[in-house]
Amino acid sequence: MRLGNVDVPRDTCQLVGNILGHLGDKWSVLIIVLLRERPMRYSELERQIETVSKKMLTTTLRHLERDGFISRAVTPTIPPRVDYQLSELGREVMEPLDVLARWALRNSDRIVEARSRYDSDHEP
Repeated sequence: MRLGNVDVPRDTCQLVGNILGHLGDKWSVLIIVLLRERPMRYSELERQIETVSKKMLTTTLRHLERDGFISRAVTPTIPPRVDYQLSELGREVMEPLDVLARWALRNSDRIVEARSRYDSDHEP
């Protein structure tokens, strides 16, 4: 595969696809944006993201931690207190996420219009 003027090996493409797959899902982006403001406990994230299941929140947090976008601190209390915060890598990824979010806002009317056209052309 070529990326601009550079040939990218297949295994590198697969790795990048895997990273973007984790980073690009709606829960990851939402968690990163929420943690941008301040560190948060698991229960705070759960309350902020009302529609996410416990399993999905836990899985997403693990992926983000494994990929280095967030860090997790456990305080040994009963029950244990778990705090999450953005890592340096997580703060860096905010730049392209902000660009993408601004693009989506600027083009939301066009996208809604395209969806509407598609839906009317593909009605059962």
